[in-house]
Amino acid sequence: MAVKKKHQRPKIAVVLGTRPEIIKMSPVIRYLERFKKDYFIVHTGQHYSFEMDRLFFKELELPEPKHQLSVHLAPSQGHGEHLGRMLSHLEKIFLDEKPSVIAVQGDTNTVLAGALVASKIHGIQVAHVEAGLRSYDREMPEEINRILTDHISDYLFPPTQLAKKILLSEGISAKKIHVTGNTIVDAVVQNMKIAEKKGLPMPYGLKTNEPFFLMTMHRQENVDFKDRLKAILIGLSRVHEHFKIPIIFPMHPRTEKMLKTFGLTLPAGVRHVAPAGFLDFLRLEGKAKLILSDSGGVQEEACILKVPCVTLRTTTERPETLTTGGNVLAGYDPVKILSGAKKMISKKAVWKNPFGDGRSGERIVQILENQAT
Repeated sequence: MAVKKKHQRPKIAVVLGTRPEIIKMSPVIRYLERFKKDYFIVHTGQHYSFEMDRLFFKELELPEPKHQLSVHLAPSQGHGEHLGRMLSHLEKIFLDEKPSVIAVQGDTNTVLAGALVASKIHGIQVAHVEAGLRSYDREMPEEINRILTDHISDYLFPPTQLAKKILLSEGISAKKIHVTGNTIVDAVVQNMKIAEKKGLPMPYGLKTNEPFFLMTMHRQENVDFKDRLKAILIGLSRVHEHFKIPIIFPMHPRTEKMLKTFGLTLPAGVRHVAPAGFLDFLRLEGKAKLILSDSGGVQEEACILKVPCVTLRTTTERPETLTTGGNVLAGYDPVKILSGAKKMISKKAVWKNPFGDGRSGERIVQILENQAT
């Protein structure tokens, strides 16, 4: 009679490369750390600022990565070269460390590189956190990354039932799919507690009850095209003229660079500030009267915090934010940006959070512990 082999605890590699990934993987890392699981962190350094990333780990009270690379996407570099460098570095680490499974989150080049390398090495499985998101806009590099990663993953963790339906419609086996909720809910709850514990003042000298709108913009389809970027700036100008409320804009380095390249300036009422740490940004989101953004993560955070959002895109891979009523798509048309702001500012924040109960990180780790080999 065959003896059933005892299930071995998997060795988990958490692979990340950008600040949004650090934020969304923080609940997974905390659970792994708290219960002394066998894991390690690889940070590719995809974002420009190594020091800013270190600050994120420190302020979110996370352990530093075991492997810290410096494979950022330089302005003069193509995506192919960027991916190639990541593939080479990650292959060496995986062959040396021999993880059972790698966990990646989202849709960056880091995600695709980690999944591709792992899928080529016998014995390493791929777990995709936040699987099943689709904007159906193939001009977005992120759309290609998330589709490819989903189709080579062994474990897919969609945040909602809608995302699961998308995966099933693409022929992915139901056995691989586990709806867990979105780790951003865990991150918002956990990191708000850290911010409250530290008793930090409002950033940028803002007073607690001072009204302001919050703005972010970084996507290449918006900032790399002069006419589109100029149209968004006109829309912001009209929003300020109508509401007479300052717009706080922590500017991404890419956006700042392109404004200078195109000779464009921010309109009156839009206040350029340095990028914020996540705890500061989270409190800014919570206190804002309105958020204007092209970020997927910000759409989710605004929805969870019940702050109305105007998305500066024509598509979104977070349709749940639209159906709940917490978000509206305005694209880059100045008329639609202003009308979107008017519509959202008049809404009562009574929508329901569609992204889960704040225990997604725990579920993900438990599934991997029970099933990964």
